Amino acid sequence: MFDPKELPELKRAIREATTRDRRLLDELRKEVQVLKAEVRAIKPRSTTSVSLVASDGGNNKLVFDPFHVQLVRVVDSYGEQLCLDAVTPTTDTDALGRVQFADDGEPRTALGRMMKDLGVDSLCGLSHMIPDGAKVRERPDEVSPSWVLVYRDLCEWAALYERICYRTFASNTLFVRDGLLRSKLFRGTLFIEYRKRVEAAIERIQRDHRRQVFLVGVAKHSKVLVRYNLAMALEGVFASGAPRYVRVPRSLEAKAYAWPEYARGAETEGGEGEAPKFVAGDMYFVRFGGRSGDPLWTVDLLSSQSGKAAEVFGYLLADAKDGFPVPLYPRCLQKAHEHAQIVDFDLDILQDEVVEAVRGLLPDDERPALEALRLRGDVSARRYE
Repeated sequence: MFDPKELPELKRAIREATTRDRRLLDELRKEVQVLKAEVRAIKPRSTTSVSLVASDGGNNKLVFDPFHVQLVRVVDSYGEQLCLDAVTPTTDTDALGRVQFADDGEPRTALGRMMKDLGVDSLCGLSHMIPDGAKVRERPDEVSPSWVLVYRDLCEWAALYERICYRTFASNTLFVRDGLLRSKLFRGTLFIEYRKRVEAAIERIQRDHRRQVFLVGVAKHSKVLVRYNLAMALEGVFASGAPRYVRVPRSLEAKAYAWPEYARGAETEGGEGEAPKFVAGDMYFVRFGGRSGDPLWTVDLLSSQSGKAAEVFGYLLADAKDGFPVPLYPRCLQKAHEHAQIVDFDLDILQDEVVEAVRGLLPDDERPALEALRLRGDVSARRYE
């Protein structure tokens, strides 16, 4: 706690520092003024919405030190399970890559199908963030455990890829990804190849089956929105009266990101500089409510479909109006999140399974020590019961 005598001086220092940096806010307000003329109202439409969401690593992690099991689960908004796996930081990634394929080399999972189409046969070949199997086997202490989260995210991208490229559609369909259409997980230019294959599949579906398939990514938080939120509110960029959206210029994106390549889209392909290896979408700010105080979201539209923004946001509007428990946020995403989470009784069962597995590793005379440890529990937590 601060001494009450120190607070007046500290408040004064904060006000002075903020006043000195007023130019920062002035610059941001000037930058967002170009958006005002580009804001468009959203008119409602109807379509089938399907969303994909990766499992929440914070909730779907089973730990009984020193054992750590990451549950990988991808579920859509209808409750269909698209991917289910369990890995640990010491899982042999070479073996994990092989199980994505059958004995004859054909893919047996969505991840395996994506790997085959991208021309890779190992997880480390797919992502530079996943260690090769030799390192995991020989130097496990040097391996960052965060690679299991990378594997989880790749499974989500793979489930989305399999849905678009290898399924049939009875009606026009809008796929909504939990997160922007951007990724640094793929090695080299593989994400560019991923985007091109998805775009080719969408064109094929339109040509052969007369069905429209759209792909968007929705983020609850983004650095770009955080940077410009206050400036847009002060400039009245989103007037009240109707749901609205506006395209975010790449120049504004680049000023918000630490890495400018995260704001290089497909429009720069073939030009000078680094290839657009990380971005598959064009960014928009969207408000699904009609009041000025309603929340803004950041949405990526697949770059090749950016010209259909009015149509896509019209489809999303009806779903977002029914958003619960987060208001004015696509309900399909929230349903997928609910299906993907492993909580309560299910989580207790799986947590107990880890303990049972540990018990199976111990000889009979050592098992009482494990039981005594479990009964002891966390004594410090009892004060909060």
